[in-house]
Amino acid sequence: MKKVIINENQRGLLFKNGKYVKMLPAGKYFSYGGKEIEVLNLDQPIISDKCALDIILSDKMVANNVSVIEVADEELALHFVNGKFASVLRHGKYAFWSLIDKHEYKIVDISTPEVSADVPEYIFTKIPSIYYTKVEVLEYQKARLYFNQKFIKILDAGTYYFWKNGVKIDVGFVDTRLTQMDITGQEILTQDKVSLRINFVCNYRVTDYVKILTEIDDFAEQMHVAAQLALREYVGKYKLDEILENKTQMSEFVFAKLKEKEKELFVEITDAGIKDIILPGEIREIMNTVLVAEKRAQANVITRREEVASTRSLLNTAKLMDENQTLYKLKELEYVERICENVGNINLNGNTDVLSQLTGILRGNT
Repeated sequence: MKKVIINENQRGLLFKNGKYVKMLPAGKYFSYGGKEIEVLNLDQPIISDKCALDIILSDKMVANNVSVIEVADEELALHFVNGKFASVLRHGKYAFWSLIDKHEYKIVDISTPEVSADVPEYIFTKIPSIYYTKVEVLEYQKARLYFNQKFIKILDAGTYYFWKNGVKIDVGFVDTRLTQMDITGQEILTQDKVSLRINFVCNYRVTDYVKILTEIDDFAEQMHVAAQLALREYVGKYKLDEILENKTQMSEFVFAKLKEKEKELFVEITDAGIKDIILPGEIREIMNTVLVAEKRAQANVITRREEVASTRSLLNTAKLMDENQTLYKLKELEYVERICENVGNINLNGNTDVLSQLTGILRGNT
């Protein structure tokens, strides 16, 4: 004989010789003579190790005190206890004791991966990720959504959830921001057979997020090649000096060529231009020599111009002093003043005036 205590938050299932007999309420019981008692908690689903759920539910006393939900294939049931989410139930039959708690269910169709609008988003923070796929699209992105390799739609910025139901879900992200492409180190021969290395840059943004993947192969590489060909076309027509003098014209030419490719590449090219033109070493040395010579010649011209201006100024001053004695005397005083600034003592004697003696000293020193 075995004593079994069933608490208020429990119920018992009585079996005799392996056969279900009835439900037992709270109390003290004894099992003997082939009788067994299985104790179940009221806050747990009804699951017996000794018999199937349908056999237990055939007992009217049990049926009147439980909440039953049956979930079909391609369905999920969101289980709420006393108004709060408790669990997610997959296909199958479930029974919960309703003696204390109130049980509610929301059946969700998962035959398609898309989540219906009536499913609250917070649910996905409470259920295991084995039931859903989460997709996050950033503010500067668009996303291509595919079910079993078939395009469905474009996703804008936001967070999306999809049911896992055997359908393969793929997402391709596209950056919608203005993007820079650098085309570096292009070795191109000019008309006069000088090899230049040109670095080119252009800015673009994608305009058709689906066709750029489905109708062309590697749009970035095709843009790169288009820019290369345009550069070669332009550089091959002109000599080195012409190219160096007209970098802006070359940028405009390549930009126009790229704009012609916009529709077939499914992009908008906003601007483009030459970043660097790198000359071969020997050409660089020659250009530097020419530049130094030009600057020296310019410096000589400026020096001669200044000498001529200075001489002309002295000539004009001399003419004025020759024509005006007062001006001549003032100029003498100016030179006397300069001498006096650098002389400690001057001894004067005789009957002549001071200015005449200082002038005589000045002339004697010169």
